[in-house]
Amino acid sequence: MARIVMKFGGTSMAGTERIRRVANIVRRHQEAGHEVAVVVSAMAGETDRLVNFCREANALYDPAEYDVVVSSGEQVTSGLLALTLQSMGCKARSWLGWQLPMKTVEAHSKARVDNIDSEALISAMQSGEIAVIPGFQGVSMENRITTMGRGGSDTSAVAVAAAVKADRCDIYTDVDGVYTTDPRIVAKARKLKYVTYEEMLELASVGAKVLQTRSVSLAMKENVRIQVLSSFVDENAPLADDMPGTMIVSDDEMEDVDMERQLVTGIAHDKNESRVVLTRVPDQPGAVSSIFGPLADASINVDMIIQNVGRDKGETDVTFTVPQADLARAQALLEEKREAIGYNRIITDAHVAKISVVGVGMKSHAGVAATMFKTLADRGINVQAISTSEIKVSVLIDEDETELAVRVLHTAYGLDATDEAA
Repeated sequence: MARIVMKFGGTSMAGTERIRRVANIVRRHQEAGHEVAVVVSAMAGETDRLVNFCREANALYDPAEYDVVVSSGEQVTSGLLALTLQSMGCKARSWLGWQLPMKTVEAHSKARVDNIDSEALISAMQSGEIAVIPGFQGVSMENRITTMGRGGSDTSAVAVAAAVKADRCDIYTDVDGVYTTDPRIVAKARKLKYVTYEEMLELASVGAKVLQTRSVSLAMKENVRIQVLSSFVDENAPLADDMPGTMIVSDDEMEDVDMERQLVTGIAHDKNESRVVLTRVPDQPGAVSSIFGPLADASINVDMIIQNVGRDKGETDVTFTVPQADLARAQALLEEKREAIGYNRIITDAHVAKISVVGVGMKSHAGVAATMFKTLADRGINVQAISTSEIKVSVLIDEDETELAVRVLHTAYGLDATDEAA
């Protein structure tokens, strides 16, 4: 049968009753003949609780000791799941990050996986043992515990899947797949059977919260097939083999399975955006660098950028967006650099949203952006900024118009589910 890595998030592991439900899902997959490894998150809310303990202990905490504390949440759930599986008669044991070991590089609290010594893990799986692995944690080259940043358990699962050459990585969440848009906004949103790595990367980066961006990027690099499923199913529900969620696959595999795919795959929205406008910036070489250099040095990510046509007096306006959480820092930094930059006034707006249309089909079809702009214009929705990639068009609009924009665009691109398909 198959070799499968299964990953369960914090809501799936929130308490002994849910852990028992997860154990039943895992047990049934092993009984079907699969070799199984499981990666788990901490219980929902536990990491936040541990982070607060660190802040209370020392506001200027040592990142290495911070990692020791916050990684303990996943250690607890991995041990509890192993114990629960053992109570069901399964052969199971936990493998902590240092026991694999999962070697990481770069800084504490945002470490990246470098390599995993998988020989012992594969041997255990082949012997019928269920390996239970805490997500989010690894070990540095100096043998210190490290963590991979919030959402890092997805990345852990993909890294393990790549290391053991798994047939697929099943990521169980509180949703049953990737949809054409947020079903809470559009009732006729459809669950997608297949999404390419590129499309999922774009969707994740512009607001879709199903998977962490880093995990998709790693899956694309290592060619790991990911399946997104819901863990909130009846204990007697069909196995993942027979009740698929959404498969995240390569372009080549997509061409084999879906020849008549949609031009646009999905519509994403993100209200975590703020607009910044600098007026009357000198229209000369180096001016833009003087704006974005300091922001980059402060680790403030800039997304959409518009530089208006220069004025007669050799001046221009520059518009861009930053995450809402970074707006205050960005504004303070730019005001501090006002003389060096030479702008006249800074204008900010936190009540904006980014709406994105994503689809690999854009590579070979024209008119996607035109459809977007006309659809929004027909409903009186003003576009404040635009950014594009090969498979994405994003616009910035007033936050109050988010839901309307998502609904009309979903319909305009023919993504609404029919009564038969819904």
